[in-house]
Amino acid sequence: MSATVDEAVWALLHDALRLYQDSPRATNWLRHHISRFDSPLRIAVAGRAGSGKSTVVNAIVGDEVAPVDVKGPVFTWYQDGPQPSATVYMRHGPPGEPPLGRVDGRLDLDLTGYDPDGMAKIVVDWPARVLRDISLIDTPPIADEIAEQLAAEADALLYLTPQVHVLDVRFLQSTQDHPVARAAPVNAIVLLSRADETGGGRIDALTASKQVARRYRGDARVRGLCQNVVAVSGLVGQAGRTLPEELYRSLASLATAPRQETDELLLTADRFTRAEHALPPATRRELAERLGIFGIRLSTALIRQGADSRNKLAAELVQRSGLNELKESVRVLFIDRRKVLKARSALLGLDVVLRMEPKPGAANLVTEVERVLAGAHEFHELRLLGGLLSGRTRLPEELAGEAVRLIGGAGTSQGSRLGFDREPSPGEVHATVRDALTRWREQSENPMLDSSEREAARVVVRSCEAMLNRPVMAEPGWPRG
Repeated sequence: MSATVDEAVWALLHDALRLYQDSPRATNWLRHHISRFDSPLRIAVAGRAGSGKSTVVNAIVGDEVAPVDVKGPVFTWYQDGPQPSATVYMRHGPPGEPPLGRVDGRLDLDLTGYDPDGMAKIVVDWPARVLRDISLIDTPPIADEIAEQLAAEADALLYLTPQVHVLDVRFLQSTQDHPVARAAPVNAIVLLSRADETGGGRIDALTASKQVARRYRGDARVRGLCQNVVAVSGLVGQAGRTLPEELYRSLASLATAPRQETDELLLTADRFTRAEHALPPATRRELAERLGIFGIRLSTALIRQGADSRNKLAAELVQRSGLNELKESVRVLFIDRRKVLKARSALLGLDVVLRMEPKPGAANLVTEVERVLAGAHEFHELRLLGGLLSGRTRLPEELAGEAVRLIGGAGTSQGSRLGFDREPSPGEVHATVRDALTRWREQSENPMLDSSEREAARVVVRSCEAMLNRPVMAEPGWPRG
C-alpha cells in the first residue's frame, strides 16, 4: 500500500531530523515544519497597495478586524482564539500585548510604543468560526522580500488585483521560483478585487467582472500560476457580513423615496455625502464608507426587488459580491486539501535545509524529495481539480461532473468521491470503484477525446486506483453559515 504524500513527507522530515541532529538551526526549522502539520492552514492575502486585501480579510472573517495600522513590511496574522487579543512579536526582545478595543465597531489596536522597524509580526486572536480551520495573513504591498517570506510562512495564497498587470504576473512567478513550487503550482487563487468598480461602477459591474475573470482563467499568462480566478467585491461582501440594522433602515428609506430623487443623489460619492437630504450627513458618510456608491445603488435596487429585511439584503450582497464563490474555491482547493498543501510547504522547508546545509548522507534525501514530487498523485489531482472548476481544463459535459467528484471536488472521503450520501459497505465501495475504474480507463484511451482530455482521464484513473489500495480520509470543510 503506497503512502500518501503527507505520510511520505512526514517520514522525510523525521529522516532529516536524524541526519541533522547535530545542527540546532536545521533541527529547529524541521521541527517547526513538523508542528505545522497539525496547525490550521495558513492562507496569505497579498496584492499591490490599494488592491483591497484588508477588506477581503474582513469579508472572510465576518468582522471588521483589518487593517492593523502599522508601518513597514509587517505581516498581521488572524487566528482563532477564545477572546479578542493581540501579540506583537519583536525581532529582538520579548513579545508584547498591546491594548485592543473597538472604535465604531472596528478593531482598534494601540501600537504606540512599539518600534515598527523592530516588529517581526502581529498576531490577532479572534473568535470566529472560519478561523478554526485557517489562519489568515494580511501582508504588506508586494515586494521581493514579501514573496520569499510568503513561501516560508504561508501554505496557500489569495492574490488580489483589480486587473492582472505585468507586476502581478512577475510576483506570482516569483512565488514559484523554486523547484518544489514549480512542480506543484497548486496553492494560489487570483482574486479580481474591487469588482464593483468594473465599467465605472454600473449596476451590472459584478456580472461584467465575473466575465473578465472567466477570460483570465484561459489566459496563458495566468493559468499556470494559479488554481482559479474569482471576481470579488470585498467591500460589498464585507457589508453583507457586517451590515447593522440601523444602516439597513437607512438604505430602506433611500429605496422607498422617489426613484429619480435617489438616483440623482447617488450620481457621485461627493453629491451623496454633501447634498441636502433627510438622512443625516454622518449616516450617509458611513454608508459610503461601508458600501461605496455602487453598493448603495445595488442595495436600494435589491430592497425595491424584495429584500425587505436586513438578513435578506445581507444574503443578496454576499452572494452578488463573489464571496460565496471565493469561499467555495477556498474550501475545495485549499481547506479540503490541507494535508496536501501542508506537505508542499514542508517539502519547500526541507529543500531549504538541504540547500543551506549540504552534508554527506543528504543525497538520499534529495533523491527522495525528487521521487515524492514526481510521484505525488495528490498534486496532479489537485491541479486537475482547479482546472476543471475554473474551466481551464475541459471534459465533455457527461464526464466532467463525475471527474470532479472522483478526484475529491465534492469531498475527499471515499463515500463523497463515489457519490454515496451514507456510509457505504466495503462491498459497495469495491464494486463502485471497479465500475468507475473500468469506465475511466476506457476514456483515457478514447480516440474521440483530445490529448489534454485523455490526460485528465488518466488522473481520474489513478484516483480510482488509489481508492482500491487504501481508504481516502475526509478533510474539514469551510464552515457553513
